[in-house]
Amino acid sequence: MPRPAGSDCVFTASKVPAVTLGFWIIKIAATTLGETGGDTVTMTMNLGYLVGSAIFLSALAVLVVVQIRANGFHPFLYWGTMVASTTAGTTMADFADRSLGIGYAGGSAILFACVMASLGLWYWSQGSVSVQTVNTPKVESFYWATITFSQTLGTALGDWVADAGPGYEGGAMIFVGALTAVAVLYFWSGVSRVLLFWAAFVLTRPLGATVGDFFDKPLAQGGLNVSRPLASAMIATFIVACILFLPQRAGGHPGRPAKPN
Repeated sequence: MPRPAGSDCVFTASKVPAVTLGFWIIKIAATTLGETGGDTVTMTMNLGYLVGSAIFLSALAVLVVVQIRANGFHPFLYWGTMVASTTAGTTMADFADRSLGIGYAGGSAILFACVMASLGLWYWSQGSVSVQTVNTPKVESFYWATITFSQTLGTALGDWVADAGPGYEGGAMIFVGALTAVAVLYFWSGVSRVLLFWAAFVLTRPLGATVGDFFDKPLAQGGLNVSRPLASAMIATFIVACILFLPQRAGGHPGRPAKPN
């Protein structure tokens, strides 16, 4: 990224994509795939939440290591890691809420505390939680830890809202409304862009959870009764198409002051 005229700073590439409309489209699709894909392994394949969590956490750990060791932004690697985090989030939230009996409210509260703790440690260590600064192994570690907690929180929150009465369609509309409010604040207020990014990032996960459940739940439960493997394949195909055809570029951030020529 070129250095602005008259600036004493250079701009270095981030290891994550620039936050554009394309980013949010793929992010929502990835969170939806996380719901249907996680449920495919734990429910359709009947492996259970604990085994499902172990599978997806293992995949996530491998992909995060590869992502951190990569020498730049690679769209398929990045979004593959994102999908792994959202599927792991699905199975871990279901394990905590259902197998451990913590419940949606308790699980959401604990996971919200984990997200805030991760962001707090990140800020304390680096002085910023902006995704524009994600280009070192330490910052990437904070980034992916925060993302995984937020994906897990979003699953619990989405299930909690949907089961409280609105159903999957109603739950999706609630989160669309919340994201619309964030967009309004972004375009017409001076609220911190970093705060609004993380608010939107968290809210896209329960939106994806409710949309995913709407796809694969039985008609009697308010869903479309699409098989989980088929829904997962359709969403994965859509994500691949988006990565191929929507602009994907690395974000950037101010680096060290440029040396005089």
